[in-house]
Amino acid sequence: MQRIITLLAMLCIVFTTGAQAAGEVREYMLENGMKVLVKPDHRAPVAVSQVWYKVGSSAEHNGITGISHVLEHMMFKGTKSYPAGRFSAIIAANGGEENAFTGRDYTAYYQFMGSDRLETAFELEADRMRNLLLPEDEFQKERQVVREERFMRTEDKPEALTYERFNAVAYLNTPYRNPVIGWDEDLKALTVDDLRAWYETYYAPNNATLVVVGDVDPDAIFGLAKKYFGKLKPSKPPVDKPRGEPEQRGERRLRIHAPAKVPYVLIGYQVPSLKTAEEDWEPYALDVLAGILDGGSSARLTSELIRKQEIAASASAGYNLTAKYQTLFMLDANPTEKHSIEEVEQALYQQVEKLRSELASDAEMARVKAQVIASKVYELDSVRQLANQMGALETIGLGWQLMDQYPEKIKAVTAEQVRKVAQKYLIEKHRTVAVLVPEDVGNGKQTAEKEVSDEG
Repeated sequence: MQRIITLLAMLCIVFTTGAQAAGEVREYMLENGMKVLVKPDHRAPVAVSQVWYKVGSSAEHNGITGISHVLEHMMFKGTKSYPAGRFSAIIAANGGEENAFTGRDYTAYYQFMGSDRLETAFELEADRMRNLLLPEDEFQKERQVVREERFMRTEDKPEALTYERFNAVAYLNTPYRNPVIGWDEDLKALTVDDLRAWYETYYAPNNATLVVVGDVDPDAIFGLAKKYFGKLKPSKPPVDKPRGEPEQRGERRLRIHAPAKVPYVLIGYQVPSLKTAEEDWEPYALDVLAGILDGGSSARLTSELIRKQEIAASASAGYNLTAKYQTLFMLDANPTEKHSIEEVEQALYQQVEKLRSELASDAEMARVKAQVIASKVYELDSVRQLANQMGALETIGLGWQLMDQYPEKIKAVTAEQVRKVAQKYLIEKHRTVAVLVPEDVGNGKQTAEKEVSDEG
């Protein structure tokens, strides 16, 4: 146990000194409302530049789901100054890499290249922030690409399909009930005019954050930001509504029938995030709880359900404390051939009940904390991952400073606090359960059936 505690202490020292060695985050604000975050890291002559927009699938309403993701595709289809294909070609010619991603609470675009080439990235990103052309023919092609992507990643993958339908039942009011890629019926009905209105509303400097991490001088970066982004006009994005989730008053269940080789169970409990928690320690206790269940080969789900009982072929737990809205504490598993889906579901509940009734040992708490903190330390060792954390935290509204506070918050979690959040949140009436029922893979049919009940 002493060795584990020592490891925990050493990791915190590495986290702190590593952050100091890399340089403090410098924060700037352009007159048009665009925030600029710069963190120097001089270990290599490279840098990552990212533009984060405060819009993702959680901003979408029924009828236009998937629009943020489609717009992400269209951002590479050209402006008057740089026609389709030129953006990527110029970045490649400068030895850089570029891409984009859409999430529930943000859309981000990034370039990774030599730090002496960042001005090129700034010029290109600033141009497409307000000057995208959105041609009808390109829109038609990209919309079809997204629909095909949806089929391959969701509809043709039984567990992904289960997860999508599960969210539609687990959330009643929270916008996380809709998939990031959108519902196919909405994608089919989407128009280029819808896309243009979305772009003009949300793609503006006052709704964006520029994040730069790497071998740079902060004041020089701010100068470039003013040169290229400072002249852009702001927009008037709508003010976010709270979108809280009504209290769940009974277990909800659904069964998904789809071609699959093995059954699958997915369980979610309504829990708060850092943005929605009444007690600020609760999300950190839930994060530690997730580590107790699924924090490596010695964690409880692996050691108990997979190795000891041999009841599960796979089992995992997960929780995202940085979600913008109320979220879910998740458990999932596949049974082994000798056991049923009902048996593995009950085995997961037994692990939850153990957390509710018994305190985790000092040794287990120390090990889990060390692992949780270590995962964050290793992420911050990469300029890309560091920029990702800064951009996500800032865009969600938690502030990039939370990144440095995380280790101490995790260290402060007690075994009693872990038990308290388990007792408060991991209860039957707050859970939703989805079961994947395998159908004959060879019958060529795929159907999804919801059998939903919410007692009370």
